[in-house]
Amino acid sequence: MSVAPGLAPPWWLEEALAAESSVPDAPALDADVDVDVAIVGGGFTGLWTALALRGRDPSLRVAILEKEIVGWGPSGRNGGFLHGFATRAAKLRALVGDAAALEVIEAGKRIVPAVKAFCAEHGEDVWLRHGGYLKVSASPAQDQALDRVLAAAQALGLEQDAVALSGDEVAGRIRSPRFRRAVLFPDCVTVQPSRLARALRRAALAEGVTLYERTPVVDLRPGSPSELATPRGRVRAREVVLAVNASLAGWKPARGLLTNFSSYIVLTEPVPHLLEKIGWIGGEAVTDARSLVHYFRTTPDGRVVMGAGGGPIGYGGRIDGRLTADAASAARAGAALRRLLPDLAGARITHAWGGPIDVSADHLPFFDTVAGTRVHYGAGYSGSGAGPSWVGGQILASLALGREDEWTALPLVGRKIERLPPEPIRSLGGRLVRAGLLACEEAEDEGRRGPLLARAVVRIPDLVGMQIGTR
Repeated sequence: MSVAPGLAPPWWLEEALAAESSVPDAPALDADVDVDVAIVGGGFTGLWTALALRGRDPSLRVAILEKEIVGWGPSGRNGGFLHGFATRAAKLRALVGDAAALEVIEAGKRIVPAVKAFCAEHGEDVWLRHGGYLKVSASPAQDQALDRVLAAAQALGLEQDAVALSGDEVAGRIRSPRFRRAVLFPDCVTVQPSRLARALRRAALAEGVTLYERTPVVDLRPGSPSELATPRGRVRAREVVLAVNASLAGWKPARGLLTNFSSYIVLTEPVPHLLEKIGWIGGEAVTDARSLVHYFRTTPDGRVVMGAGGGPIGYGGRIDGRLTADAASAARAGAALRRLLPDLAGARITHAWGGPIDVSADHLPFFDTVAGTRVHYGAGYSGSGAGPSWVGGQILASLALGREDEWTALPLVGRKIERLPPEPIRSLGGRLVRAGLLACEEAEDEGRRGPLLARAVVRIPDLVGMQIGTR
């Protein structure tokens, strides 16, 4: 690796800010204020919630409190895969049953049209490209994951939403000696995530939402109204929405529901000639079918984004440098680029960055209201929040407005989740299982079975109701 993560903002944010031509940060809160709804977190979920609230009731006084600036956190660090819940059909069936799974999937089908409509209405260029999403098998051990996806789609009557592709059909979209076959999810677009976050920021300000940047919330006291303390002022709010995702893992009501993992991305120089060589010119988003997944896509100028899950795990909900500056995890992403796409081996890596992921025990998001309060929250996107955060915004807006509607009726709301083991068992066990998965999947990549001890270790999560990785 010629570059190391954690030394600069993610390239996504650098590019988005440069395109804005010197837009100043919003002011930090420096006084006591009263609002109808206070939203903690200026990422996708918080911004979509604010826009949904103002759209439903333009008289509402809505304020967003963001610890850094919009686009700094996970909403500006992800891979930019924007899709609904069809990719999670097997998991949804297992947890909520077929009928409820279809409810969630149908709600998710509104995401891409809603984002397209938002961009058209506001004249925003977020590099939106409708190329679909390929889940590829890159080793014999990954074939079963595709089979489960296809079986779930068939059981739910969603064959058009998850289409089997042969090896030759995959090669017609992107050639790699590693790719055996794939499932195509047509309803997926890619975006430049920081551009989308900054576009939502502009729209929220235009709609009369008050934004306070560089304003961390240091204390929350539920009540009538609730009170949020920041370093230089307080906010009194009738309704509070916590939209901080990974940071929610350290908050007592959600402490047993989330674990902070991390994911890392490397970015190449522009190589459009190499992309043409392998036929990857359709803008497809791609993941392999590993448990500690690799995810990759292209940019309009021909760069390749390669991400790798399975970075370090946070302890007790803390977000520290291990989640944003782990050189070994970035190096694994770079190695995956060379292995999965060997014809791109000559592409120079110019940037690397990482960030936390809010992983729930069952890898599905959840939304709820703290009993006896008007404090609402949502989290647990588990690395796939760019699209579902739009649904999350609709849900949280309805919860804050006290409505019983199509959004609060979704099975993602108020659902029972098996609690994770307490610390230090959670993080220590997670690190052990992560090491086992890395060993097993590295062996699978080479056509071998994983070490016996590693294979035994990766079965531990099944015993405690926890899922690590995507398989």
